[in-house]
Amino acid sequence: MAHYKGAASEAGRALQLQKKREKAVEELEHKKRKIEEELKLSTIGSKFATHYDAIEQQIRSSTVGLVTLDQMRAKQEVAVKEREKQLALKIESIQQKEAEDKRELKERQKRQSSDAMKEAKKHRMIKNPDVDTSFLRDRDREDEENLLREQLRQEWVEKQERLKSEDIEITFSYWDGSGHRRSVMMTKGNSIYQFLQKCLDSLRKEFHELRAVTADQLMYIKEDLIIPQHYTFYDFIVTKARGKSGPLFAFDVHDDVRLVSDATVERDESHAGKVLLRAWYERNKHIFPASRWEPYDPTKNYDKYTIGDRSSK
Repeated sequence: MAHYKGAASEAGRALQLQKKREKAVEELEHKKRKIEEELKLSTIGSKFATHYDAIEQQIRSSTVGLVTLDQMRAKQEVAVKEREKQLALKIESIQQKEAEDKRELKERQKRQSSDAMKEAKKHRMIKNPDVDTSFLRDRDREDEENLLREQLRQEWVEKQERLKSEDIEITFSYWDGSGHRRSVMMTKGNSIYQFLQKCLDSLRKEFHELRAVTADQLMYIKEDLIIPQHYTFYDFIVTKARGKSGPLFAFDVHDDVRLVSDATVERDESHAGKVLLRAWYERNKHIFPASRWEPYDPTKNYDKYTIGDRSSK
C-alpha cells in the first residue's frame, strides 16, 4: 500500500527554509554590528537607535511567506543600503547644523567682545578730568600703586642685604672672674653662635680650659642680659634693642664707659659684652655680677632700670 509523503516533504522543505531564515537573521545581526562600528552611531545619541530595527522590520514585511536564501539576502542588501543612505543624510544634516551653530556662536561672542571694548573706551573718554575720582577704584592706578609698592619692597630687601653684609668690629671681654678684653671682626648678618665660635677660636691658644669647649658651652652677656645664640646682630640693629644700661649694640666700644663716666647718664655707647663658660655661670649665678644677669626678653622695657653699683665691671 502506497503512503502519501507530500506533507512530510513540505515539512522538510519548510524546516530547511526556516534554518536558512535563521542564518540570514544571524548575518543581518552581524551586518548591523559592522554598520555600528563603521558609522560610530554611539556618538550620535539615541536619535538613530531605531535604525537597525527599521531595517529588520522592512525585511520582515518584504519576506512574508517562504523565500529562498538568495532572495532574502537580496532584499536585505537593498534594505540596508536604503537605511544607510537615509542615515548618512541625517548625519550630514546634523553636522551642518552643528557647524552653523558654532559659527553663529563665535560671531556672536566676537560682536559682544567688540561692543564691550567700545563701551569701555566710550566711558573712559567721557570722564571729566576736573572731577576728583581718587576715591573710586581705578585699575590702572591700582596697577601703578602695586608696581611702586613692589619696587619699594625690592629696594628695601636689597638695602637690608647690603646692611647684613657690612663688617663690624665687636669688642668683648672673656670673663673667668676677671675681664680679658679682645675684639673680632664679624658681619652684621652673623649670628651670636657664629660670633662665639670665632671668639673661641681666638681664645683657645691662650686659655687652656677652652681647648675642648664648643660654642654651645659658651654664653654671651650684653648690658646684663643673656643673649640667645640664634639672634643675629642685624636683629638688634634694626630694632634698636636696648639692654639694662643702654643700647645693646652701637659698635663703638673701645674703653669701658663705666670707668670713665657716670653710668647712670644716658649715652650712645654700649659696653663690651662678656663671653664666658656656661659652667662658670652655673657656679656663680648667685654672686654679683652674675646675679644681675637675666635672659633677654624683646618685649621688656628697661628704660627705668638704674645701676646700683658703678664698679660692677
